[in-house]
Amino acid sequence: MSFKTWLSTAVLGTALVAGATHAQTKWDLPGAYGANNFHSKNLVTFAEDVKKMSGGKLDITVHPGASLFKAPEIKRAVQTGQVQLGEVLMVNVENEIAAFGADGVPFLATSYDDAAKLWKAQKPVIEKKLTEQGMMALYAVPWPPQGIYAKTELKTITDLKGTKWRAYSPATSRIAELVGAQPVTIQAAELAQALATGTVTTFMTSGSTGRDSKVWESLKYFYDAQAWLPKNIVIVNSDAFKKLDAATQKALTDAAAAAEKRGWDASKAETESSKADLVKNGMTVAPPSAELKTGLQQVGATMIEEWTKKAGADGAAIVDAYKKM
Repeated sequence: MSFKTWLSTAVLGTALVAGATHAQTKWDLPGAYGANNFHSKNLVTFAEDVKKMSGGKLDITVHPGASLFKAPEIKRAVQTGQVQLGEVLMVNVENEIAAFGADGVPFLATSYDDAAKLWKAQKPVIEKKLTEQGMMALYAVPWPPQGIYAKTELKTITDLKGTKWRAYSPATSRIAELVGAQPVTIQAAELAQALATGTVTTFMTSGSTGRDSKVWESLKYFYDAQAWLPKNIVIVNSDAFKKLDAATQKALTDAAAAAEKRGWDASKAETESSKADLVKNGMTVAPPSAELKTGLQQVGATMIEEWTKKAGADGAAIVDAYKKM
């Protein structure tokens, strides 16, 4: 072998080794909420942490605002490997896996402490279900407590009868049925338009979503019912995870643990700041009247019983574990 040939081979070998050393895996992470939402901001920080902690080996691109997949499509996209990971509103999956709907049952868990206990009770069941479908849970973060938005004043539960009620999950659709409202399926990314066109006049969601959608442009009242704290969960395709080396896997799970803690703290801060912004923009923010609260609690009691029955052994195990904490 001539010196020139040897040199070329050596340079090529060095380049290949360097390339292998700095090989980068690129992933996509779709989310359903706008870029300014605290969940989406948390996803971006999570992706930055993963890149930093993996030494640049794993580069995750976040796609907020349902720009890559619509909210109901994200879980399926992760499961089928169209994307490697994604953020899902857990109650959106309830019709497929009942355990995901526990934190959408009104008045089962109504505070951050209770929500944390419920997540601890849910997690083993949810992890088992995800494993069966070729996925893993990375972390979960709650929304602020859910209240009622309305165009006109609500004094009792009967004031909701006949209103155009935004539904985004089986639980919110069932609430509409129980109070005599007309359910209209609207995802978060479409809410502002639905309000502007009068397609929706009442709904239950957090102060955070209300602020994101500038509900004050169409509605006047927010009743801080603190009915439930639904969670977003970030899930990863198991095959994609297994293809990562051990160090990169650890970087991903360590970043996820940090994201969960950061997300819960951000959610608590968001609770107060979002309500303050509703007031600042001219909305009336108040607790529900005693009559309205009693009506809502009756709806909640019915739905807890229905959900536990529908969820079968998994539901009973979750509620049992939760009540013992």
